[in-house]
Amino acid sequence: MRSIWNGAISFGLVSIPIKLVNATENHSISFRQIHTEDGGRIRYRKVCELDGEEVTSAEIGKAYEDADGTMIPITDEDLSRLPLPTAKTIEIVAFVPADAIDPLQMDAAYYLSANGVPAAKPYTLLREALKRSRKVALAKYALRGRERLGMLRVVDDVIAMHGLLWPDEIRAPEGVAPESDVTVRDAELDLADALMDTLGEVDMDSLHDDYREAVEELVAAKASGETPEPADRDAKGGGKVIDLIAALESSVRAAKEARGEDGEGDEDGGDDGGAEDGRSVAEVTSLADRKKPADSAKKQAPASKSSGTAKSASAGPSTSGTKKAAAKKTTGKKTAAKKPAAKKSAAKKTTTKKQTGSKNSTSRKRASA
Repeated sequence: MRSIWNGAISFGLVSIPIKLVNATENHSISFRQIHTEDGGRIRYRKVCELDGEEVTSAEIGKAYEDADGTMIPITDEDLSRLPLPTAKTIEIVAFVPADAIDPLQMDAAYYLSANGVPAAKPYTLLREALKRSRKVALAKYALRGRERLGMLRVVDDVIAMHGLLWPDEIRAPEGVAPESDVTVRDAELDLADALMDTLGEVDMDSLHDDYREAVEELVAAKASGETPEPADRDAKGGGKVIDLIAALESSVRAAKEARGEDGEGDEDGGDDGGAEDGRSVAEVTSLADRKKPADSAKKQAPASKSSGTAKSASAGPSTSGTKKAAAKKTTGKKTAAKKPAAKKSAAKKTTTKKQTGSKNSTSRKRASA
């Protein structure tokens, strides 16, 4: 990799010659401006606004524009006279815990390479000291005409440096947070945790720029004279969230299905709560009260077998329920029909008993006579 800056790391009285190498690269596809009528390139010319003449790079200098619009010329010689101890040195000023650096300050990233064999020993010393201390080094350095702040840390077996914005370059987040007071319920937090657990971690190497790939395919198709087919756009989001619980539950299910897991979870989503402002909300069932599709299929299987036909098996729960209701109704009719027969039998038994009693009485009277 080509170095963009040569200098040294100042580590107390230790000086480590190094080369600065870009640690990142931009893969964005750049476009040129053209004249749409004939396809000619559009180029910009540097013209002096006073005389209207085009000027070359050699004729262009620097100037500071004052508040009233006055231009104050500043030459490279003026800048070279300024005291800048970090012009060729990355000067370490402190060692701090990594979490003491606000990620908002992170800027460009570089690799620091030992410049020459004599630099290998002090370079390795600093690297191992950073590893053992579990700290990062804060440093000042000069690059592209200005002094900058940097953070040194170890990446694998290399010392990397992140350019940092100065603290006064970070804007305070005033007026960004919601102004109204919002209460978040435990049930919502539980489902948010469940969604985070379901999404889990990701292999960073598996992430890629889908849009850039689509642009490359578009360019290749047009270069070969083909007419590119419009890509299918999946409409995601954009709707107003009325029921946060329902949205979270749906997100958990979708995340599980995307990972090839069972779409229905066992997390307790709590009560649906409803909308506090009286708006209509979706009907929400707690995840704990829902049955898994596999369990439902097992319970429906015996009903399908008892029906005796493939039609009944495919009918599902509604057909089985209808047959049970019809069977219950038929049983009720049979029971009702048996009741009159039972009454008739009882009446017959009573008549027979009376007749038997009457015959016995007649026989006793004749015997006594």
